Amino acid sequence: MFKINERITWVGKIDWDLKKFHGEEYSTHRGSSYNSYLIQDEKVALIDTVWQPFDEEFVKRLKEVIDLKKIDYIIANHAEIDHSGGLPELLKEIPNVPIYCTANGVKSLKGHYHQDWNFHVVKTGDTLDLGEGKLVFIEAPMLHWPDSMFEYYTKDAVLFSNDAFGQHYASELMYNDLVDQAELKQEAIKYYANILTPFSALVGKKIEEVLGFKLPVNMICPSHGVIWRDNPVQIVEQYVDWANNYQEHQVTLLYDTMWDATKHMAEAIAEGIKSVDPTLNIKLFNVSKIDKNDVITEVFKAKLVVAGSSTINKGILSGMASILEIMKGLKFKHKKAAGFGSYGWSGESPKLMTEALKQCGLEVVAEGLGVLWRPDEEGRQACFDYGVTLAKKL
Repeated sequence: MFKINERITWVGKIDWDLKKFHGEEYSTHRGSSYNSYLIQDEKVALIDTVWQPFDEEFVKRLKEVIDLKKIDYIIANHAEIDHSGGLPELLKEIPNVPIYCTANGVKSLKGHYHQDWNFHVVKTGDTLDLGEGKLVFIEAPMLHWPDSMFEYYTKDAVLFSNDAFGQHYASELMYNDLVDQAELKQEAIKYYANILTPFSALVGKKIEEVLGFKLPVNMICPSHGVIWRDNPVQIVEQYVDWANNYQEHQVTLLYDTMWDATKHMAEAIAEGIKSVDPTLNIKLFNVSKIDKNDVITEVFKAKLVVAGSSTINKGILSGMASILEIMKGLKFKHKKAAGFGSYGWSGESPKLMTEALKQCGLEVVAEGLGVLWRPDEEGRQACFDYGVTLAKKL
Protein backbone atom coordinates (compact mmCIF):
# COMPACT_ATOMS: atom_id res chain seq x y z
CA MET A 1 0.00 0.00 0.00
CA PHE A 2 1.31 3.46 -0.77
CA LYS A 3 -0.10 6.92 -1.26
CA ILE A 4 0.04 8.21 -4.80
CA ASN A 5 -1.32 11.56 -3.64
CA GLU A 6 -3.60 12.83 -0.89
CA ARG A 7 -6.66 11.20 -2.46
CA ILE A 8 -5.37 8.14 -4.37
CA THR A 9 -3.79 5.09 -2.73
CA TRP A 10 -2.35 2.05 -4.51
CA VAL A 11 -3.81 -1.02 -2.78
CA GLY A 12 -2.69 -3.75 -5.19
CA LYS A 13 -0.25 -6.66 -5.04
CA ILE A 14 3.27 -7.06 -6.45
CA ASP A 15 3.79 -10.65 -7.58
CA TRP A 16 7.52 -11.33 -7.73
CA ASP A 17 7.06 -15.08 -8.18
CA LEU A 18 4.88 -14.96 -11.31
CA LYS A 19 6.60 -16.59 -14.29
CA LYS A 20 3.64 -17.45 -16.54
CA PHE A 21 0.41 -15.62 -17.30
CA HIS A 22 -2.75 -16.44 -19.26
CA GLY A 23 -2.19 -20.07 -18.35
CA GLU A 24 1.12 -20.92 -20.02
CA GLU A 25 0.71 -18.41 -22.86
CA TYR A 26 2.73 -15.43 -21.64
CA SER A 27 6.10 -15.44 -19.90
CA THR A 28 6.66 -12.97 -17.06
CA HIS A 29 10.39 -13.10 -16.43
CA ARG A 30 10.21 -10.06 -14.16
CA GLY A 31 6.97 -10.91 -12.36
CA SER A 32 4.01 -8.54 -12.42
CA SER A 33 1.69 -6.46 -10.32
CA TYR A 34 -2.08 -6.32 -9.96
CA ASN A 35 -2.83 -2.66 -9.53
CA SER A 36 -5.88 -1.66 -7.52
CA TYR A 37 -6.54 1.99 -6.69
CA LEU A 38 -8.55 3.54 -3.86
CA ILE A 39 -9.82 7.09 -4.43
CA GLN A 40 -10.83 8.79 -1.16
CA ASP A 41 -12.70 11.91 -2.21
CA GLU A 42 -15.94 12.96 -0.49
CA LYS A 43 -17.12 9.63 -1.87
CA VAL A 44 -14.84 6.58 -2.00
CA ALA A 45 -14.27 4.50 -5.11
CA LEU A 46 -12.20 1.32 -5.45
CA ILE A 47 -10.85 0.64 -8.95
CA ASP A 48 -10.34 -3.09 -9.57
CA THR A 49 -8.97 -5.70 -7.17
CA VAL A 50 -6.24 -8.35 -7.51
CA TRP A 51 -5.75 -11.88 -8.81
CA GLN A 52 -7.82 -14.47 -6.97
CA PRO A 53 -4.91 -16.23 -5.14
CA PHE A 54 -4.30 -12.96 -3.25
CA ASP A 55 -7.95 -12.17 -2.43
CA GLU A 56 -7.80 -12.72 1.33
CA GLU A 57 -4.54 -10.79 1.64
CA PHE A 58 -6.03 -8.00 -0.45
CA VAL A 59 -9.12 -7.62 1.75
CA LYS A 60 -7.07 -7.80 4.94
CA ARG A 61 -4.67 -5.09 3.76
CA LEU A 62 -7.49 -2.95 2.40
CA LYS A 63 -9.02 -2.95 5.88
CA GLU A 64 -5.79 -1.42 7.16
CA VAL A 65 -6.35 1.55 4.85
CA ILE A 66 -10.10 2.09 5.19
CA ASP A 67 -13.20 0.81 6.90
CA LEU A 68 -14.69 -1.26 4.08
CA LYS A 69 -18.15 0.09 4.81
CA LYS A 70 -16.90 3.52 3.72
CA ILE A 71 -16.38 2.28 0.15
CA ASP A 72 -19.21 3.79 -1.88
CA TYR A 73 -18.43 2.37 -5.31
CA ILE A 74 -16.43 -0.41 -6.94
CA ILE A 75 -15.22 0.12 -10.50
CA ALA A 76 -14.62 -3.08 -12.49
CA ASN A 77 -12.58 -2.09 -15.51
CA HIS A 78 -12.18 -5.65 -16.72
CA ALA A 79 -13.57 -9.03 -15.65
CA GLU A 80 -10.43 -11.11 -16.20
CA ILE A 81 -9.55 -12.80 -12.92
CA ASP A 82 -6.27 -10.94 -12.45
CA HIS A 83 -8.41 -7.79 -12.13
CA SER A 84 -11.60 -9.07 -10.54
CA GLY A 85 -10.35 -12.01 -8.48
CA GLY A 86 -10.70 -10.19 -5.17
CA LEU A 87 -14.35 -9.29 -5.72
CA PRO A 88 -16.01 -12.39 -4.22
CA GLU A 89 -14.00 -12.10 -0.99
CA LEU A 90 -14.52 -8.34 -0.79
CA LEU A 91 -18.25 -8.57 -1.43
CA LYS A 92 -18.66 -10.99 1.47
CA GLU A 93 -17.90 -7.92 3.60
CA ILE A 94 -19.81 -5.27 1.61
CA PRO A 95 -22.34 -7.21 -0.48
CA ASN A 96 -24.51 -4.33 -1.64
CA VAL A 97 -21.87 -1.91 -2.87
CA PRO A 98 -22.62 -0.93 -6.49
CA ILE A 99 -20.23 -2.22 -9.14
CA TYR A 100 -19.76 0.09 -12.13
CA CYS A 101 -18.79 -1.65 -15.37
CA THR A 102 -19.71 -1.92 -19.03
CA ALA A 103 -22.63 -4.02 -20.26
CA ASN A 104 -20.11 -6.63 -21.43
CA GLY A 105 -18.51 -6.39 -18.01
CA VAL A 106 -21.74 -7.55 -16.40
CA LYS A 107 -21.85 -10.54 -18.75
CA SER A 108 -18.23 -11.44 -18.10
CA LEU A 109 -18.42 -11.05 -14.31
CA LYS A 110 -21.57 -13.16 -14.16
CA GLY A 111 -19.86 -15.72 -16.36
CA HIS A 112 -16.86 -15.93 -14.04
CA TYR A 113 -18.57 -15.81 -10.67
CA HIS A 114 -22.25 -16.66 -11.26
CA GLN A 115 -23.34 -13.89 -8.90
CA ASP A 116 -25.99 -11.23 -9.45
CA TRP A 117 -24.18 -8.39 -7.72
CA ASN A 118 -25.36 -4.77 -7.66
CA PHE A 119 -24.26 -3.91 -11.18
CA HIS A 120 -24.49 -0.41 -12.69
CA VAL A 121 -23.82 -0.26 -16.42
CA VAL A 122 -21.84 2.69 -17.77
CA LYS A 123 -20.82 3.83 -21.24
CA THR A 124 -18.43 6.40 -22.69
CA GLY A 125 -19.09 9.88 -21.35
CA ASP A 126 -20.95 8.78 -18.24
CA THR A 127 -19.63 10.29 -15.02
CA LEU A 128 -19.60 9.42 -11.34
CA ASP A 129 -19.40 12.38 -8.97
CA LEU A 130 -17.01 11.74 -6.08
CA GLY A 131 -17.08 15.27 -4.65
CA GLU A 132 -14.04 17.31 -5.55
CA GLY A 133 -13.58 15.28 -8.70
CA LYS A 134 -15.54 13.09 -11.07
CA LEU A 135 -14.77 9.80 -12.75
CA VAL A 136 -15.39 9.96 -16.49
CA PHE A 137 -15.92 6.53 -18.03
CA ILE A 138 -14.45 5.58 -21.41
CA GLU A 139 -15.34 2.25 -23.00
CA ALA A 140 -12.37 0.50 -24.61
CA PRO A 141 -13.79 -2.65 -26.21
CA MET A 142 -11.20 -5.21 -27.36
CA LEU A 143 -8.35 -3.49 -25.54
CA HIS A 144 -8.06 -6.28 -24.97
CA TRP A 145 -11.47 -7.81 -24.01
CA PRO A 146 -14.98 -6.72 -25.04
CA ASP A 147 -15.69 -5.45 -21.50
CA SER A 148 -12.62 -3.23 -21.07
CA MET A 149 -12.91 0.41 -20.01
CA PHE A 150 -10.86 3.33 -18.66
CA GLU A 151 -11.62 6.16 -16.23
CA TYR A 152 -10.39 9.71 -16.02
CA TYR A 153 -10.37 11.34 -12.58
CA THR A 154 -10.91 15.05 -13.10
CA LYS A 155 -9.56 16.34 -9.78
CA ASP A 156 -6.01 15.03 -10.30
CA ALA A 157 -6.03 14.53 -14.11
CA VAL A 158 -5.31 10.80 -13.71
CA LEU A 159 -6.17 8.24 -16.37
CA PHE A 160 -6.85 4.74 -15.03
CA SER A 161 -6.04 2.84 -18.21
CA ASN A 162 -6.79 -0.79 -17.39
CA ASP A 163 -4.63 -3.10 -19.55
CA ALA A 164 -3.51 -0.34 -21.90
CA PHE A 165 -0.06 1.17 -21.24
CA GLY A 166 0.84 -1.61 -18.78
CA GLN A 167 3.64 -4.13 -18.43
CA HIS A 168 4.10 -7.40 -16.62
CA TYR A 169 6.86 -5.95 -14.45
CA ALA A 170 7.30 -6.21 -10.69
CA SER A 171 9.00 -3.30 -8.94
CA GLU A 172 8.73 -1.76 -5.50
CA LEU A 173 9.75 1.54 -7.10
CA MET A 174 6.37 1.65 -8.89
CA TYR A 175 6.95 4.77 -11.04
CA ASN A 176 8.27 4.99 -14.59
CA ASP A 177 10.98 7.51 -13.74
CA LEU A 178 12.46 5.36 -10.96
CA VAL A 179 12.80 1.95 -12.61
CA ASP A 180 15.45 0.70 -15.04
CA GLN A 181 14.47 2.34 -18.35
CA ALA A 182 15.76 -0.49 -20.54
CA GLU A 183 13.76 -3.04 -18.56
CA LEU A 184 10.66 -0.87 -18.71
CA LYS A 185 10.86 -0.44 -22.48
CA GLN A 186 11.51 -4.14 -22.97
CA GLU A 187 8.50 -5.18 -20.90
CA ALA A 188 6.23 -2.52 -22.41
CA ILE A 189 6.93 -3.53 -26.01
CA LYS A 190 6.68 -7.24 -25.16
CA TYR A 191 3.29 -6.58 -23.57
CA TYR A 192 2.06 -4.70 -26.63
CA ALA A 193 3.47 -7.17 -29.15
CA ASN A 194 2.04 -10.28 -27.50
CA ILE A 195 -1.30 -8.96 -26.22
CA LEU A 196 -2.44 -5.87 -28.10
CA THR A 197 -1.06 -6.33 -31.63
CA PRO A 198 -4.29 -7.86 -33.05
CA PHE A 199 -6.18 -4.78 -31.89
CA SER A 200 -3.78 -2.15 -33.23
CA ALA A 201 -6.43 -0.46 -35.39
CA LEU A 202 -8.67 -0.15 -32.32
CA VAL A 203 -5.75 1.10 -30.23
CA GLY A 204 -5.15 3.93 -32.67
CA LYS A 205 -8.82 4.92 -32.77
CA LYS A 206 -9.19 4.80 -28.99
CA ILE A 207 -6.11 6.95 -28.45
CA GLU A 208 -7.45 9.50 -30.96
CA GLU A 209 -10.74 9.49 -29.07
CA VAL A 210 -9.09 10.01 -25.68
CA LEU A 211 -6.78 12.73 -26.98
CA GLY A 212 -9.79 14.34 -28.63
CA PHE A 213 -11.17 15.13 -25.17
CA LYS A 214 -8.23 17.57 -24.84
CA LEU A 215 -7.88 16.79 -21.15
CA PRO A 216 -4.64 17.23 -19.20
CA VAL A 217 -3.03 13.96 -18.09
CA ASN A 218 -0.77 14.21 -15.05
CA MET A 219 -0.53 10.48 -14.48
CA ILE A 220 -1.48 7.18 -16.14
CA CYS A 221 -2.26 4.31 -13.79
CA PRO A 222 -2.44 0.96 -15.60
CA SER A 223 -3.58 -2.38 -14.20
CA HIS A 224 -0.13 -3.99 -14.41
CA GLY A 225 3.37 -2.67 -13.91
CA VAL A 226 4.56 0.82 -13.13
CA ILE A 227 2.63 4.07 -12.98
CA TRP A 228 3.48 6.71 -15.59
CA ARG A 229 4.03 10.00 -13.79
CA ASP A 230 7.08 11.47 -15.58
CA ASN A 231 5.85 12.70 -18.97
CA PRO A 232 3.03 10.12 -18.94
CA VAL A 233 1.99 10.91 -22.49
CA GLN A 234 5.25 9.32 -23.70
CA ILE A 235 3.67 5.86 -23.47
CA VAL A 236 0.60 7.09 -25.36
CA GLU A 237 2.86 8.38 -28.13
CA GLN A 238 4.72 5.07 -28.11
CA TYR A 239 1.43 3.17 -28.51
CA VAL A 240 0.54 5.36 -31.50
CA ASP A 241 3.85 4.31 -33.06
CA TRP A 242 3.43 0.63 -32.21
CA ALA A 243 -0.14 0.59 -33.53
CA ASN A 244 0.95 2.01 -36.90
CA ASN A 245 2.42 -1.11 -38.59
CA TYR A 246 5.51 -0.88 -36.41
CA GLN A 247 8.91 -2.07 -37.56
CA GLU A 248 12.54 -1.40 -36.84
CA HIS A 249 15.54 -1.78 -39.16
CA GLN A 250 15.65 -5.44 -38.22
CA VAL A 251 15.47 -8.90 -39.75
CA THR A 252 14.23 -11.64 -37.44
CA LEU A 253 15.37 -15.08 -38.54
CA LEU A 254 13.60 -18.03 -36.90
CA TYR A 255 14.39 -21.71 -37.22
CA ASP A 256 13.68 -25.10 -35.71
CA THR A 257 16.16 -27.86 -36.40
CA MET A 258 16.75 -31.58 -35.75
CA TRP A 259 20.45 -32.09 -36.50
CA ASP A 260 21.55 -28.49 -37.12
CA ALA A 261 21.15 -28.57 -40.92
CA THR A 262 18.42 -25.91 -40.78
CA LYS A 263 20.52 -23.96 -38.28
CA HIS A 264 23.42 -23.87 -40.76
CA MET A 265 21.01 -22.69 -43.44
CA ALA A 266 19.81 -19.88 -41.17
CA GLU A 267 23.35 -18.72 -40.44
CA ALA A 268 24.26 -18.65 -44.13
CA ILE A 269 21.07 -16.76 -45.03
CA ALA A 270 21.93 -14.22 -42.32
CA GLU A 271 25.40 -13.78 -43.81
CA GLY A 272 23.89 -13.10 -47.22
CA ILE A 273 21.49 -10.50 -45.82
CA LYS A 274 24.29 -8.79 -43.91
CA SER A 275 26.48 -8.62 -47.02
CA VAL A 276 23.90 -6.38 -48.69
CA ASP A 277 23.10 -4.13 -45.73
CA PRO A 278 25.54 -4.22 -42.77
CA THR A 279 23.33 -1.76 -40.87
CA LEU A 280 20.48 -4.26 -40.55
CA ASN A 281 20.00 -5.67 -37.07
CA ILE A 282 19.79 -9.42 -37.80
CA LYS A 283 18.62 -11.65 -34.96
CA LEU A 284 18.57 -15.46 -35.08
CA PHE A 285 16.41 -17.60 -32.80
CA ASN A 286 16.09 -21.34 -32.38
CA VAL A 287 12.40 -21.28 -31.53
CA SER A 288 12.54 -24.58 -29.63
CA LYS A 289 15.04 -23.09 -27.17
CA ILE A 290 14.00 -19.44 -26.83
CA ASP A 291 10.96 -18.18 -24.93
CA LYS A 292 8.10 -17.88 -27.41
CA ASN A 293 6.94 -14.45 -26.20
CA ASP A 294 10.43 -13.03 -26.54
CA VAL A 295 10.52 -14.43 -30.08
CA ILE A 296 7.18 -12.81 -30.89
CA THR A 297 8.46 -9.47 -29.60
CA GLU A 298 11.33 -9.69 -32.09
CA VAL A 299 8.92 -10.60 -34.88
CA PHE A 300 6.95 -7.46 -33.97
CA LYS A 301 10.10 -5.36 -34.43
CA ALA A 302 11.11 -6.87 -37.76
CA LYS A 303 10.59 -5.61 -41.30
CA LEU A 304 11.53 -9.05 -42.65
CA VAL A 305 10.79 -12.39 -41.01
CA VAL A 306 12.64 -15.43 -42.36
CA ALA A 307 11.46 -18.74 -40.91
CA GLY A 308 12.68 -22.28 -41.45
CA SER A 309 12.15 -25.83 -40.25
CA SER A 310 13.40 -29.32 -40.87
CA THR A 311 10.90 -31.63 -42.55
CA ILE A 312 9.41 -34.28 -40.25
CA ASN A 313 6.63 -36.71 -41.16
CA LYS A 314 5.87 -34.58 -44.22
CA GLY A 315 5.36 -31.59 -41.93
CA ILE A 316 7.34 -29.10 -39.84
CA LEU A 317 8.73 -29.29 -36.31
CA SER A 318 6.37 -28.55 -33.44
CA GLY A 319 8.29 -25.56 -32.05
CA MET A 320 8.00 -23.73 -35.35
CA ALA A 321 4.39 -24.79 -35.81
CA SER A 322 3.57 -23.28 -32.42
CA ILE A 323 5.23 -19.95 -33.24
CA LEU A 324 3.45 -19.76 -36.58
CA GLU A 325 0.10 -20.38 -34.89
CA ILE A 326 0.76 -17.50 -32.48
CA MET A 327 1.82 -15.25 -35.36
CA LYS A 328 -1.35 -16.07 -37.28
CA GLY A 329 -3.48 -15.02 -34.31
CA LEU A 330 -1.59 -11.78 -33.76
CA LYS A 331 -2.17 -10.63 -37.35
CA PHE A 332 1.08 -8.73 -37.93
CA LYS A 333 0.82 -6.22 -40.76
CA HIS A 334 3.22 -4.83 -43.38
CA LYS A 335 6.03 -7.31 -42.81
CA LYS A 336 7.87 -9.21 -45.51
CA ALA A 337 8.69 -12.88 -45.13
CA ALA A 338 10.31 -15.95 -46.62
CA GLY A 339 10.52 -19.63 -45.69
CA PHE A 340 13.20 -22.28 -45.90
CA GLY A 341 14.09 -25.71 -44.59
CA SER A 342 16.25 -28.80 -44.81
CA TYR A 343 15.11 -32.34 -45.56
CA GLY A 344 16.29 -35.88 -46.04
CA TRP A 345 13.88 -37.32 -48.57
CA SER A 346 10.34 -35.93 -48.91
CA GLY A 347 11.15 -32.22 -48.56
CA GLU A 348 7.82 -30.57 -47.72
CA SER A 349 8.98 -27.98 -45.18
CA PRO A 350 10.02 -25.08 -47.50
CA LYS A 351 6.62 -25.10 -49.20
CA LEU A 352 4.77 -25.53 -45.90
CA MET A 353 6.71 -22.67 -44.33
CA THR A 354 5.89 -20.41 -47.28
CA GLU A 355 2.18 -21.18 -47.08
CA ALA A 356 2.12 -20.76 -43.31
CA LEU A 357 3.75 -17.33 -43.55
CA LYS A 358 1.13 -16.28 -46.08
CA GLN A 359 -1.58 -17.46 -43.68
CA CYS A 360 0.02 -15.25 -41.03
CA GLY A 361 -0.74 -12.27 -43.25
CA LEU A 362 2.89 -11.59 -44.18
CA GLU A 363 4.07 -10.62 -47.65
CA VAL A 364 6.12 -13.56 -48.93
CA VAL A 365 8.82 -12.14 -51.21
CA ALA A 366 10.56 -15.29 -52.44
CA GLU A 367 9.85 -18.94 -53.09
CA GLY A 368 10.86 -21.15 -50.17
CA LEU A 369 14.41 -22.52 -50.21
CA GLY A 370 15.10 -26.18 -49.52
CA VAL A 371 18.43 -27.94 -48.99
CA LEU A 372 18.89 -31.72 -49.04
CA TRP A 373 20.63 -33.04 -45.91
CA ARG A 374 23.20 -30.83 -44.20
CA PRO A 375 24.29 -28.03 -46.54
CA ASP A 376 27.67 -28.49 -48.19
CA GLU A 377 29.60 -25.61 -49.74
CA GLU A 378 27.18 -25.49 -52.65
CA GLY A 379 24.24 -25.58 -50.27
CA ARG A 380 25.68 -22.84 -48.07
CA GLN A 381 26.25 -20.69 -51.14
CA ALA A 382 22.62 -21.19 -52.16
CA CYS A 383 21.57 -20.03 -48.69
CA PHE A 384 23.92 -17.05 -48.84
CA ASP A 385 22.51 -16.08 -52.24
CA TYR A 386 18.98 -16.47 -50.87
CA GLY A 387 19.85 -14.00 -48.12
CA VAL A 388 21.16 -11.57 -50.73
CA THR A 389 17.92 -11.88 -52.70
CA LEU A 390 15.83 -11.25 -49.57
CA ALA A 391 17.87 -8.23 -48.51
CA LYS A 392 17.35 -6.66 -51.93
CA LYS A 393 13.57 -6.95 -51.40
CA LEU A 394 13.71 -4.55 -48.46
